[in-house]
Amino acid sequence: MTFYTGEAVGYDTVLRALDAVRTGEVEAALVPIENSVEGGVTTTLDSLASGKPLMIIREAVLPVHFNLCGRPGAKIEQVRRVLSHPHAIAQVREWLAANLSHASVTEGGSTAAAAKEVSDPTSKYDAAICARVAQDNYGLVPLAENIADNSAAVTRFVLVSKPVSPPPPTGADKTTLVAFMRADRPGALLEILEQFSGRGVNLCRIESRPTKTGLGNYCFSIDLEGHMRDPRVAEAMLGLRRVCADVVFLGSYARADGVAPSVGPGFTDAEFAEARQWYTALINPSDD
Repeated sequence: MTFYTGEAVGYDTVLRALDAVRTGEVEAALVPIENSVEGGVTTTLDSLASGKPLMIIREAVLPVHFNLCGRPGAKIEQVRRVLSHPHAIAQVREWLAANLSHASVTEGGSTAAAAKEVSDPTSKYDAAICARVAQDNYGLVPLAENIADNSAAVTRFVLVSKPVSPPPPTGADKTTLVAFMRADRPGALLEILEQFSGRGVNLCRIESRPTKTGLGNYCFSIDLEGHMRDPRVAEAMLGLRRVCADVVFLGSYARADGVAPSVGPGFTDAEFAEARQWYTALINPSDD
């Protein structure tokens, strides 16, 4: 698998970055998908689940460091209006309450877009909550540094491209997909989960998201341990395809932490192969 090393291009929102991949404006986009404090990034999850197909080809987990940034010459005492992404705001909520309780805080499309807006001398916003890279890119200065409430917080990013053939299994992989229920009825979610539990596949993440087709209609965004070429994962995906209205495959890729799954008895590749040989022999018995 070749990863992209060309010129980096910034976009104001996740949606614009992913649309740029779809239109061929860029080869791939690195977007946030999950935070250890706030959970899934809904904009990313929803955009990947619908529209022209995209594929996750790699993931990265990065520590969260936020600064309160303003234009050169600004002082924290002068800050009355703050702009940032909802996830960033949520992760500095306690700091804001303790240090800027008088300021109004507005949600924007991204922390980078907030920094860009604040860099404009005519902006109505006095400060942005953003990472240092955005601070430096837009010529802002830190008014307060490392303001995240949880110093151990991390954000998981995924590199997304147009659909390609997934890389070979590494033994420490993750697969992401979206399962759409055939109908909202008792046991519908259980039926989906049984496709994994019955094949020894562990889930790393599962989140319900509205399909936007009507109140009460949901799909499930899922990360699971393993690669689509692993027999247990392949059989689980085939089972999903049978019981779901639709399954959107979003990629199999190496885990950022390199942790291999714990595969229980009866679910190893060798045991799947032996079971297949046994079944084949029943259909075509030897003359011995």
